[in-house]
Amino acid sequence: MHNHLRTFMLLAGLTALFVGIGYLIGGATGMAIALAIGVAMNFFSYWNSDKIVLRMYGAREIDPGTTDPFLRNYVSDVFEMSDRAGMPRPKVYVMETEQPNAFATGRNPENAAVAATMGLLRMLDRREVRGVMAHELAHVKNHDTLTMTITATLAGAISSLANFALFFGGNDRERPGGIIGTIALMILAPMAAALVQMAISRGREYEADKGGAEISGDPQALASALQKIEAYAHGIVNVTAERNPATGQMFIINPLSGRGADNLFSTHPATANRVAALMKLNGRGAPPPARPPSSPIVSGGRRSATAVPTTSAAPKRGPWNS
Repeated sequence: MHNHLRTFMLLAGLTALFVGIGYLIGGATGMAIALAIGVAMNFFSYWNSDKIVLRMYGAREIDPGTTDPFLRNYVSDVFEMSDRAGMPRPKVYVMETEQPNAFATGRNPENAAVAATMGLLRMLDRREVRGVMAHELAHVKNHDTLTMTITATLAGAISSLANFALFFGGNDRERPGGIIGTIALMILAPMAAALVQMAISRGREYEADKGGAEISGDPQALASALQKIEAYAHGIVNVTAERNPATGQMFIINPLSGRGADNLFSTHPATANRVAALMKLNGRGAPPPARPPSSPIVSGGRRSATAVPTTSAAPKRGPWNS
């Protein structure tokens, strides 16, 4: 309850920041317009949060009956873990980008979707993919997806409004603070929005890591996946994410390359800290992971590492924890 109250207060703060920008740009009229836009955006995000980001990233839904065994294993694993967690089965999507990453979206568990990039499915083995998707299912189960989508929408709107402030306010007399105030607004408003995003997102990532480890029963697989994604993700530019940095908080690892100011305030905890927390869970005797009955797959030149490793139990320490 405390976490939900804190999130509500932070979202209210984002909305207030948006309204405040409207006042600084256009006085009382600008404030009223910004308030109306903010309410409309929240309402629109609530009903369309399962579509906005998916369309933005060109994600395509995967039919559970697909003839591609590579994608069929991906869908069946998501469904199997959803059933284990006692939650509705989400829609499953794939994004045609080589950067390994994944996210979840939707206004509630009954209208949720999870999406992984082709890069993630190719670079990780099947056990690690299960760990990543269990993390995303934990976001859905915790009702994080609506919060993250609304936050991304508002933060993006704040940044855009601040960047165009010079064109919206008429002459200097009509702008509270004048031209200097407008310039300060252009710099400080996106920073404030980023700080609120960071406050909302970081705690939720730790909770989703823990929840994902419980859903998959394999915290070590998620820890291994996080390190692999971290190693590859920042070397492969995700063009859509770079154009829409406010959506970066939705991914399991920050998709931004870090080459610009947009990555100054990271919405994700340090990967090393997340791995350490997962290794503590693993050391407490986490239950063994569920292993779907399947054999290694080689399809269309894809490597057989998509199969679950045949080891009987994951060791308590791995090379990423040395």
